[in-house]
Amino acid sequence: MTVVGIDADVPAGRVVVVIDVIRAFTTAAVAFERGAAEIVCVGSAAEGRALRDRHPDRLLIGEVGGLKPDDFDLGNSPLDMAGAAVGGRSLIQATSNGTRGLVRHPHAVALLAASAVNAAATVRWIAEHHAGVPWTIVCTGRSAEDWACGRHLDLLLGGSAPDRAELVAGIREGAAQQALRSAGRPAEERVDLTRDLPLCCDVDRSAFAMVGELRDNRVTLAAVPC
Repeated sequence: MTVVGIDADVPAGRVVVVIDVIRAFTTAAVAFERGAAEIVCVGSAAEGRALRDRHPDRLLIGEVGGLKPDDFDLGNSPLDMAGAAVGGRSLIQATSNGTRGLVRHPHAVALLAASAVNAAATVRWIAEHHAGVPWTIVCTGRSAEDWACGRHLDLLLGGSAPDRAELVAGIREGAAQQALRSAGRPAEERVDLTRDLPLCCDVDRSAFAMVGELRDNRVTLAAVPC
């Protein structure tokens, strides 16, 4: 299969695209739009804190349980990131699904982070640099949005022209699923996605791929225009 879940074993020698639409890699794309220099993705909040202790000039962004920890500089909101002063800064990102999934693929031919906002650019980068190499798309979330984006990317990579409206419908369905799960939590633990959803649904707004380099169990993302 070319579209798999976060815990799947991906064979070596493939291009691996890791998806988190709501919200990690939408937030990352907006950070690059705002001029962030690089984003170092780590597998846990504890790793993020330890890395910032060593590099206090970097901003720590992300979430635990969907919410911004008090000691993080920014949360996991693309809308908040759209107004953040991150130009020229190096960021550290730690999230429950997206960054945790990204660091699991040390043997990929190429490793990319993606969401709906840079789907077409991701495919263009792969076609330019790794045409003919088999790919695997890793959906890090359990709800519909990542799988809708995964199918969309898979069709694009295969040369088809999938319907953007179907992708947006899948993202909205996934947001509704997440809202339903969140409704069962105490009020202080609920995550409100309504402010971020329009950005998460803004298909192909970002004309760059987010290309990763894995080093020391961390993935450093760079925005590559394409």
